[in-house]
Amino acid sequence: MEILWYIPTHGDSRYLGAEEGARTATFDYVRQIAVAADSLGYYGVLIPTGRSCEDPWIVAASLIESTKSLRFLVALRPGLVQPALAARMTASLDRLSRGRLLINLVAGGDSSELAGDGLFLDHAARYAVSAEFVRAWEALLHASHTDESVDFHGAHFDMEKGKLLFPPVQSPRPPLYFGGSSEPAHELAARAVDTYLTWGEPPSAVAEKIADVRRRAAAFGRAPRFGVRLHVIVRETEDEAWAAADSLISRLDDGAIAEAQKTFAKMDSIGQRRMLELRKGGGRTRADLEISPNLWAGVGLTRGGAGTALVGNPAQVEARLREYAALGVDSFILSGYPHLEEAYRFAELMFPRLGVEARGTLPGNKITGPFGSVAAKPDAAPSAAA
Repeated sequence: MEILWYIPTHGDSRYLGAEEGARTATFDYVRQIAVAADSLGYYGVLIPTGRSCEDPWIVAASLIESTKSLRFLVALRPGLVQPALAARMTASLDRLSRGRLLINLVAGGDSSELAGDGLFLDHAARYAVSAEFVRAWEALLHASHTDESVDFHGAHFDMEKGKLLFPPVQSPRPPLYFGGSSEPAHELAARAVDTYLTWGEPPSAVAEKIADVRRRAAAFGRAPRFGVRLHVIVRETEDEAWAAADSLISRLDDGAIAEAQKTFAKMDSIGQRRMLELRKGGGRTRADLEISPNLWAGVGLTRGGAGTALVGNPAQVEARLREYAALGVDSFILSGYPHLEEAYRFAELMFPRLGVEARGTLPGNKITGPFGSVAAKPDAAPSAAA
Protein backbone atom coordinates (compact mmCIF):
# COMPACT_ATOMS: atom_id res chain seq x y z
CA MET A 1 0.00 0.00 0.00
CA GLU A 2 0.96 3.58 -0.66
CA ILE A 3 -0.22 5.65 2.31
CA LEU A 4 -0.18 9.41 1.78
CA TRP A 5 -1.08 12.09 4.30
CA TYR A 6 -2.43 15.62 3.82
CA ILE A 7 -1.07 19.12 4.32
CA PRO A 8 -3.91 21.45 5.45
CA THR A 9 -2.76 24.66 3.78
CA HIS A 10 -6.19 26.17 4.48
CA GLY A 11 -5.73 25.80 8.25
CA ASP A 12 -6.39 23.05 10.76
CA SER A 13 -8.67 22.43 13.73
CA ARG A 14 -9.92 20.04 16.39
CA TYR A 15 -13.51 20.92 15.51
CA LEU A 16 -15.17 21.43 12.15
CA GLY A 17 -16.62 24.87 11.57
CA ALA A 18 -15.34 26.45 14.78
CA GLU A 19 -12.64 28.92 15.73
CA GLU A 20 -12.11 27.02 18.98
CA GLY A 21 -9.04 24.85 18.58
CA ALA A 22 -8.29 26.31 15.14
CA ARG A 23 -4.74 26.58 13.81
CA THR A 24 -3.44 28.93 11.16
CA ALA A 25 -1.56 27.35 8.29
CA THR A 26 1.75 29.01 9.05
CA PHE A 27 4.89 27.74 7.38
CA ASP A 28 6.14 26.39 10.71
CA TYR A 29 2.98 24.35 11.19
CA VAL A 30 2.90 23.10 7.60
CA ARG A 31 6.55 22.09 7.93
CA GLN A 32 5.85 20.23 11.19
CA ILE A 33 3.25 18.08 9.45
CA ALA A 34 5.51 17.42 6.45
CA VAL A 35 8.48 16.46 8.63
CA ALA A 36 6.24 14.21 10.72
CA ALA A 37 4.88 12.47 7.62
CA ASP A 38 8.39 12.08 6.22
CA SER A 39 9.91 10.70 9.40
CA LEU A 40 6.98 8.37 10.07
CA GLY A 41 7.22 6.75 6.65
CA TYR A 42 4.25 8.09 4.70
CA TYR A 43 4.72 7.71 0.96
CA GLY A 44 3.81 11.30 0.26
CA VAL A 45 1.45 14.17 1.01
CA LEU A 46 -1.43 15.69 -0.88
CA ILE A 47 -1.19 19.47 -1.02
CA PRO A 48 -4.65 20.90 -1.79
CA THR A 49 -5.54 23.58 -4.29
CA GLY A 50 -8.08 26.38 -4.51
CA ARG A 51 -8.50 29.96 -3.40
CA SER A 52 -8.88 28.90 0.24
CA CYS A 53 -5.41 27.31 0.20
CA GLU A 54 -1.84 28.48 -0.09
CA ASP A 55 -0.44 27.79 -3.55
CA PRO A 56 0.54 24.08 -3.67
CA TRP A 57 3.58 24.54 -5.90
CA ILE A 58 5.11 27.15 -3.62
CA VAL A 59 4.33 25.03 -0.55
CA ALA A 60 5.90 21.92 -2.06
CA ALA A 61 9.03 23.81 -3.10
CA SER A 62 9.34 25.27 0.40
CA LEU A 63 9.32 21.78 1.95
CA ILE A 64 12.01 20.16 -0.19
CA GLU A 65 14.92 20.77 2.15
CA SER A 66 12.92 19.95 5.30
CA THR A 67 12.15 16.43 4.06
CA LYS A 68 14.12 13.50 2.69
CA SER A 69 11.87 10.91 1.05
CA LEU A 70 8.42 12.47 1.14
CA ARG A 71 6.68 12.87 -2.21
CA PHE A 72 4.51 15.89 -3.01
CA LEU A 73 1.17 15.40 -4.79
CA VAL A 74 0.65 18.83 -6.34
CA ALA A 75 -2.28 20.11 -8.42
CA LEU A 76 -2.21 21.13 -12.07
CA ARG A 77 -5.26 23.17 -13.15
CA PRO A 78 -5.84 23.03 -16.95
CA GLY A 79 -7.16 26.31 -18.24
CA LEU A 80 -5.47 28.33 -15.50
CA VAL A 81 -1.98 27.69 -16.86
CA GLN A 82 -0.58 26.90 -20.30
CA PRO A 83 0.81 23.37 -20.95
CA ALA A 84 4.30 24.66 -21.72
CA LEU A 85 4.58 26.63 -18.49
CA ALA A 86 3.10 23.69 -16.56
CA ALA A 87 5.68 21.37 -18.10
CA ARG A 88 8.54 23.66 -17.05
CA MET A 89 7.12 23.89 -13.53
CA THR A 90 6.79 20.11 -13.43
CA ALA A 91 10.34 19.47 -14.61
CA SER A 92 11.85 22.06 -12.28
CA LEU A 93 10.07 20.86 -9.13
CA ASP A 94 10.84 17.24 -9.96
CA ARG A 95 14.51 18.08 -10.45
CA LEU A 96 14.84 20.24 -7.36
CA SER A 97 13.09 17.63 -5.19
CA ARG A 98 15.23 14.86 -6.68
CA GLY A 99 12.33 12.99 -8.24
CA ARG A 100 9.73 13.39 -5.48
CA LEU A 101 6.94 15.06 -7.47
CA LEU A 102 3.50 13.55 -8.12
CA ILE A 103 0.96 15.43 -10.24
CA ASN A 104 -2.71 15.78 -9.31
CA LEU A 105 -4.73 16.82 -12.37
CA VAL A 106 -7.70 18.92 -11.22
CA ALA A 107 -10.26 19.51 -13.95
CA GLY A 108 -13.32 20.45 -11.91
CA GLY A 109 -14.23 22.53 -8.92
CA ASP A 110 -16.65 25.21 -7.89
CA SER A 111 -17.76 27.15 -10.98
CA SER A 112 -17.98 30.42 -9.02
CA GLU A 113 -14.42 29.97 -7.77
CA LEU A 114 -13.24 29.13 -11.30
CA ALA A 115 -14.95 32.27 -12.58
CA GLY A 116 -13.00 34.23 -10.00
CA ASP A 117 -9.84 32.73 -11.50
CA GLY A 118 -10.94 33.79 -14.99
CA LEU A 119 -12.07 30.36 -16.19
CA PHE A 120 -15.59 30.43 -17.70
CA LEU A 121 -16.13 26.89 -18.96
CA ASP A 122 -18.93 24.46 -18.29
CA HIS A 123 -18.36 20.93 -17.01
CA ALA A 124 -17.98 19.27 -20.44
CA ALA A 125 -15.69 21.99 -21.77
CA ARG A 126 -13.39 21.74 -18.74
CA TYR A 127 -12.81 18.06 -19.42
CA ALA A 128 -12.21 18.65 -23.14
CA VAL A 129 -9.61 21.28 -22.22
CA SER A 130 -8.06 18.97 -19.64
CA ALA A 131 -7.71 16.07 -22.09
CA GLU A 132 -5.94 18.28 -24.63
CA PHE A 133 -3.83 19.93 -21.94
CA VAL A 134 -2.48 16.55 -20.79
CA ARG A 135 -1.47 15.59 -24.34
CA ALA A 136 0.49 18.81 -24.87
CA TRP A 137 2.03 18.79 -21.36
CA GLU A 138 3.03 15.15 -21.69
CA ALA A 139 4.50 15.62 -25.18
CA LEU A 140 6.87 18.31 -23.92
CA LEU A 141 8.03 16.25 -20.95
CA HIS A 142 8.62 13.17 -23.10
CA ALA A 143 10.55 15.17 -25.70
CA SER A 144 12.76 16.79 -23.06
CA HIS A 145 14.64 13.53 -22.48
CA THR A 146 15.82 13.44 -26.10
CA ASP A 147 16.33 17.21 -26.51
CA GLU A 148 13.56 17.47 -29.09
CA SER A 149 11.03 20.21 -29.72
CA VAL A 150 7.27 19.82 -30.01
CA ASP A 151 4.67 21.23 -32.37
CA PHE A 152 1.14 20.90 -31.07
CA HIS A 153 -2.09 22.17 -32.61
CA GLY A 154 -5.42 21.51 -30.95
CA ALA A 155 -8.79 23.06 -30.37
CA HIS A 156 -7.66 24.80 -27.18
CA PHE A 157 -3.84 24.94 -27.21
CA ASP A 158 -1.23 25.64 -29.88
CA MET A 159 2.52 25.34 -29.61
CA GLU A 160 5.33 25.71 -32.15
CA LYS A 161 8.77 24.32 -31.45
CA GLY A 162 8.05 24.04 -27.76
CA LYS A 163 11.02 22.72 -25.83
CA LEU A 164 12.18 21.92 -22.30
CA LEU A 165 15.91 22.31 -21.78
CA PHE A 166 15.83 20.67 -18.35
CA PRO A 167 14.00 17.32 -18.24
CA PRO A 168 12.38 15.92 -15.10
CA VAL A 169 14.24 13.33 -13.03
CA GLN A 170 11.41 10.82 -13.40
CA SER A 171 11.15 9.40 -16.90
CA PRO A 172 9.24 10.09 -18.99
CA ARG A 173 7.35 12.27 -16.47
CA PRO A 174 6.15 12.29 -12.86
CA PRO A 175 3.14 10.04 -12.17
CA LEU A 176 -0.24 11.56 -12.96
CA TYR A 177 -3.12 11.23 -10.45
CA PHE A 178 -6.67 12.30 -11.19
CA GLY A 179 -10.14 12.06 -9.69
CA GLY A 180 -13.59 12.59 -11.13
CA SER A 181 -16.95 10.83 -11.10
CA SER A 182 -18.55 11.91 -14.37
CA GLU A 183 -18.48 10.06 -17.68
CA PRO A 184 -15.95 12.51 -19.20
CA ALA A 185 -13.78 12.11 -16.10
CA HIS A 186 -13.75 8.33 -16.43
CA GLU A 187 -12.87 8.63 -20.10
CA LEU A 188 -9.98 10.99 -19.32
CA ALA A 189 -8.75 8.65 -16.59
CA ALA A 190 -8.88 5.70 -18.98
CA ARG A 191 -6.93 7.50 -21.70
CA ALA A 192 -4.28 9.42 -19.81
CA VAL A 193 -3.71 9.01 -16.08
CA ASP A 194 -1.61 6.64 -14.01
CA THR A 195 -3.74 6.55 -10.84
CA TYR A 196 -7.48 7.15 -10.79
CA LEU A 197 -8.72 8.54 -7.46
CA THR A 198 -12.15 8.39 -5.89
CA TRP A 199 -13.44 9.92 -2.71
CA GLY A 200 -14.40 7.50 0.03
CA GLU A 201 -17.73 6.15 -1.11
CA PRO A 202 -19.14 2.78 0.05
CA PRO A 203 -17.12 -0.13 -1.39
CA SER A 204 -19.93 -1.16 -3.76
CA ALA A 205 -19.94 2.31 -5.34
CA VAL A 206 -16.14 2.39 -5.54
CA ALA A 207 -16.20 -1.05 -7.20
CA GLU A 208 -18.55 0.25 -9.91
CA LYS A 209 -16.32 3.24 -10.65
CA ILE A 210 -13.17 1.11 -10.78
CA ALA A 211 -14.83 -1.40 -13.10
CA ASP A 212 -15.93 1.35 -15.47
CA VAL A 213 -12.50 3.00 -15.62
CA ARG A 214 -10.83 -0.41 -16.07
CA ARG A 215 -13.15 -1.31 -18.93
CA ARG A 216 -12.56 2.00 -20.68
CA ALA A 217 -8.79 1.83 -20.14
CA ALA A 218 -8.56 -1.70 -21.54
CA ALA A 219 -9.86 -0.37 -24.86
CA PHE A 220 -6.70 1.76 -25.03
CA GLY A 221 -4.39 -1.02 -23.87
CA ARG A 222 -3.92 0.66 -20.51
CA ALA A 223 -4.19 -0.51 -16.89
CA PRO A 224 -4.25 2.44 -14.47
CA ARG A 225 -3.82 2.11 -10.73
CA PHE A 226 -6.50 3.18 -8.25
CA GLY A 227 -6.60 5.26 -5.09
CA VAL A 228 -9.07 6.45 -2.44
CA ARG A 229 -9.13 9.80 -0.63
CA LEU A 230 -10.43 9.43 2.94
CA HIS A 231 -10.33 10.93 6.40
CA VAL A 232 -9.55 8.57 9.28
CA ILE A 233 -10.59 8.55 12.93
CA VAL A 234 -8.87 5.55 14.48
CA ARG A 235 -8.64 4.95 18.22
CA GLU A 236 -7.69 2.00 20.39
CA THR A 237 -11.37 1.18 20.98
CA GLU A 238 -14.45 1.57 18.82
CA ASP A 239 -16.23 3.65 21.45
CA GLU A 240 -13.31 6.08 21.62
CA ALA A 241 -13.32 6.42 17.83
CA TRP A 242 -17.02 7.25 17.61
CA ALA A 243 -16.68 9.67 20.52
CA ALA A 244 -13.91 11.43 18.57
CA ALA A 245 -16.15 11.58 15.49
CA ASP A 246 -18.95 13.14 17.54
CA SER A 247 -16.48 15.61 19.05
CA LEU A 248 -15.27 16.68 15.61
CA ILE A 249 -18.73 17.97 14.64
CA SER A 250 -19.84 18.98 18.14
CA ARG A 251 -19.40 22.72 17.49
CA LEU A 252 -21.47 22.78 14.29
CA ASP A 253 -24.92 24.36 14.39
CA ASP A 254 -27.79 23.50 12.08
CA GLY A 255 -27.55 26.84 10.30
CA ALA A 256 -23.91 26.30 9.32
CA ILE A 257 -24.69 22.81 8.06
CA ALA A 258 -27.67 23.98 6.02
CA GLU A 259 -25.67 26.82 4.45
CA ALA A 260 -22.79 24.51 3.50
CA GLN A 261 -25.12 21.88 2.03
CA LYS A 262 -26.88 24.58 0.01
CA THR A 263 -23.54 25.74 -1.40
CA PHE A 264 -22.51 22.18 -2.33
CA ALA A 265 -25.83 21.61 -4.10
CA LYS A 266 -25.10 24.50 -6.50
CA MET A 267 -21.81 22.99 -7.70
CA ASP A 268 -21.65 21.17 -11.04
CA SER A 269 -19.12 18.65 -9.71
CA ILE A 270 -20.53 15.11 -9.96
CA GLY A 271 -18.17 13.97 -7.22
CA GLN A 272 -19.42 16.69 -4.86
CA ARG A 273 -23.00 15.75 -5.68
CA ARG A 274 -22.27 12.13 -4.79
CA MET A 275 -20.75 13.25 -1.48
CA LEU A 276 -23.88 15.32 -0.81
CA GLU A 277 -26.20 12.38 -1.50
CA LEU A 278 -24.43 10.00 0.86
CA ARG A 279 -26.03 11.44 3.99
CA LYS A 280 -29.02 9.24 4.85
CA GLY A 281 -31.05 11.55 7.06
CA GLY A 282 -31.40 15.15 8.05
CA GLY A 283 -29.55 14.83 11.34
CA ARG A 284 -25.99 14.24 12.41
CA THR A 285 -26.24 11.13 14.56
CA ARG A 286 -24.28 7.98 13.84
CA ALA A 287 -27.47 6.47 12.37
CA ASP A 288 -27.74 9.35 9.89
CA LEU A 289 -24.08 9.45 8.95
CA GLU A 290 -22.70 5.88 9.03
CA ILE A 291 -23.37 5.11 5.37
CA SER A 292 -21.47 1.82 5.29
CA PRO A 293 -19.75 -0.16 8.09
CA ASN A 294 -17.30 2.28 9.73
CA LEU A 295 -17.72 4.78 6.87
CA TRP A 296 -18.97 8.09 8.27
CA ALA A 297 -20.20 11.09 6.27
CA GLY A 298 -19.88 13.60 9.11
CA VAL A 299 -16.92 15.46 7.65
CA GLY A 300 -19.02 16.34 4.60
CA LEU A 301 -21.57 18.24 6.67
CA THR A 302 -19.58 21.42 6.12
CA ARG A 303 -16.36 20.43 4.35
CA GLY A 304 -16.28 20.42 0.56
CA GLY A 305 -14.45 17.71 -1.34
CA ALA A 306 -13.65 14.53 0.53
CA GLY A 307 -16.44 14.22 3.08
CA THR A 308 -16.16 10.73 4.55
CA ALA A 309 -14.01 9.15 7.24
CA LEU A 310 -13.25 5.64 8.37
CA VAL A 311 -14.12 5.44 12.07
CA GLY A 312 -13.20 2.57 14.34
CA ASN A 313 -10.56 0.64 16.21
CA PRO A 314 -7.41 -0.52 14.39
CA ALA A 315 -8.86 -3.91 13.42
CA GLN A 316 -11.99 -2.28 11.97
CA VAL A 317 -10.10 0.37 10.04
CA GLU A 318 -7.71 -2.25 8.69
CA ALA A 319 -10.65 -4.39 7.54
CA ARG A 320 -12.21 -1.47 5.68
CA LEU A 321 -8.91 -0.48 4.02
CA ARG A 322 -8.32 -4.06 2.93
CA GLU A 323 -11.86 -4.14 1.56
CA TYR A 324 -10.94 -1.29 -0.75
CA ALA A 325 -7.59 -2.93 -1.51
CA ALA A 326 -9.43 -6.09 -2.63
CA LEU A 327 -11.14 -3.96 -5.28
CA GLY A 328 -7.76 -2.91 -6.68
CA VAL A 329 -7.02 0.18 -4.60
CA ASP A 330 -3.37 0.44 -3.59
CA SER A 331 -3.03 4.17 -2.93
CA PHE A 332 -4.72 5.74 0.10
CA ILE A 333 -4.64 9.50 0.65
CA LEU A 334 -5.63 10.04 4.27
CA SER A 335 -6.11 12.88 6.74
CA GLY A 336 -7.42 13.56 10.22
CA TYR A 337 -8.07 16.48 12.55
CA PRO A 338 -5.73 17.89 13.76
CA HIS A 339 -3.40 16.66 11.03
CA LEU A 340 -0.17 16.74 13.05
CA GLU A 341 -1.36 14.55 15.92
CA GLU A 342 -3.41 12.26 13.70
CA ALA A 343 -0.44 11.61 11.40
CA TYR A 344 1.34 10.13 14.40
CA ARG A 345 -1.71 8.28 15.68
CA PHE A 346 -2.49 6.60 12.37
CA ALA A 347 1.13 5.58 11.81
CA GLU A 348 1.49 4.15 15.31
CA LEU A 349 -1.79 2.22 15.27
CA MET A 350 -2.03 1.19 11.63
CA PHE A 351 1.37 0.96 9.92
CA PRO A 352 2.33 -2.34 11.64
CA ARG A 353 -1.03 -3.83 10.62
CA LEU A 354 -0.79 -2.65 7.03
CA GLY A 355 2.79 -3.74 6.48
CA VAL A 356 3.98 -0.18 5.96
CA GLU A 357 7.62 0.19 6.95
CA ALA A 358 7.89 3.07 9.38
CA ARG A 359 11.12 5.00 9.16
CA GLY A 360 13.10 5.86 12.27
CA THR A 361 12.45 2.59 14.08
CA LEU A 362 14.65 -0.43 14.72
CA PRO A 363 13.75 -3.93 13.49
CA GLY A 364 11.19 -5.49 15.80
CA ASN A 365 10.66 -2.12 17.53
CA LYS A 366 13.43 -3.02 19.96
CA ILE A 367 13.68 -0.50 22.77
CA THR A 368 17.27 0.61 23.30
CA GLY A 369 16.76 3.42 25.80
CA PRO A 370 14.34 4.87 28.31
CA PHE A 371 11.02 5.96 26.82
CA GLY A 372 8.85 8.11 29.05
CA SER A 373 9.38 7.41 32.74
CA VAL A 374 10.87 3.93 32.96
CA ALA A 375 10.98 3.26 36.70
CA ALA A 376 11.36 -0.53 36.42
CA LYS A 377 15.02 -0.24 35.37
CA PRO A 378 17.24 1.34 38.03
CA ASP A 379 19.69 2.69 35.48
CA ALA A 380 16.89 4.26 33.47
CA ALA A 381 14.94 5.96 36.25
CA PRO A 382 14.79 9.77 36.06
CA SER A 383 17.18 11.65 38.27
CA ALA A 384 15.93 13.92 41.04
CA ALA A 385 16.70 16.91 38.81
CA ALA A 386 14.43 15.59 36.07
